[in-house]
Amino acid sequence: MKSKLTPISEEFELPCGVFIKNRIAKAAMTERLANRKQQVTEQLCSLYKHWSSNGAGLLITGNIMVDARYKEASANLVLENESSISLFKKMVKNGTHNNTQLWAQINHAGRQSSIFSTFKPIAPSAVQLKKLMLFAKPKAMSILEINEVEDRFVRTAFLAKQAGFTGVQVHAAHGYLLSQFLSPKTNQRNDAYGGCIENRARLLLDIVSRLRKELGKEYPISVKLNSADFQKGGFNEEDALFVVKKLEEVKIDLLEISGGTYENIVFLTERYKKGSTKKREAYFLEFAKKIRKETKIPIMVTGGFRSLNFCNKVLENQELDIIGFARPFLMHEDFPKSFIENKEVRVNDAAFDFKIKQMKDFAEAGFYDYQIHRLAKNKRLNLNYNPYLAVLRLTMNECLKGWL
Repeated sequence: MKSKLTPISEEFELPCGVFIKNRIAKAAMTERLANRKQQVTEQLCSLYKHWSSNGAGLLITGNIMVDARYKEASANLVLENESSISLFKKMVKNGTHNNTQLWAQINHAGRQSSIFSTFKPIAPSAVQLKKLMLFAKPKAMSILEINEVEDRFVRTAFLAKQAGFTGVQVHAAHGYLLSQFLSPKTNQRNDAYGGCIENRARLLLDIVSRLRKELGKEYPISVKLNSADFQKGGFNEEDALFVVKKLEEVKIDLLEISGGTYENIVFLTERYKKGSTKKREAYFLEFAKKIRKETKIPIMVTGGFRSLNFCNKVLENQELDIIGFARPFLMHEDFPKSFIENKEVRVNDAAFDFKIKQMKDFAEAGFYDYQIHRLAKNKRLNLNYNPYLAVLRLTMNECLKGWL
């Protein structure tokens, strides 16, 4: 007799008709593995072969930038013309083994383009990101530049489909450009793209509406959205609920909920993991419940899920549809296969001591970046890696690939 599947092992049908073979997704993590031309490398192909072989239903790439001038990291992939499609096809072939969905996360960094990428970033308004002196003051975008960004998102998504990606995710969270438009803290415009939330959401909604027309009704389109910026005067839950309802109208297939910006890095650090939320494990689950009452968009929540029992419980209760994991993929070489097969009932984050408070998030980013690069070289994870070395290594890599 065939045994009953646990909720986390069950397949899920998206509104567009595409099936995801189980409820586990690898959330986007910046790989920083592109070559100097911002193209796919053998290491990226190897990395996605590893991940597609380990059982996840959905893999979402790290940032694929729509404009090479404004990158999130020096070694980001860029997809803005046909010249690199053949290399992307190889990556896609490796990342779609075993009936795995591989979606391209497309993004524009805006004011979060570091000085390793540009000294002349653009943003909705000239509001500088002040963090470790790594970001130059941005120029407020003209209407022509806004229209160009819209065109670039549509172009990159179209090229991603040509390359074989089985879906796309538009990154509108974590303080990147589309998130900057959504937040009144970074969007101080007084034209059709600023002021009320309807105007601040205009660029995102126009992009997604065009994507649905360009990519077709049977192609998966996802959006990653903050539940809030967790900053006074920033994007809040009321704003987010408005945007979610509008995203339902333009027929997205999956909404991933996250939160925070580079100034308040909820999505990366432990800062938000406290009180009752810590007991519930999932940082953004409470907001997901609010969305359930307002829309029928399938929901993916990323952040804090660590025990198999809890994952099965929230899925069984239909509190969400897909569970996103990031760090567990870099802490356990056989994750999520061991999770699905019930051989491992809990996964953990790395624990290390780092004394410089202002740079702790940078140390964490460097630590996990190092693990990504080891997997890409077919090496074992090194969970004892020194976080101070992680900061040095990450900085040197950005300098070497950004300036030399």
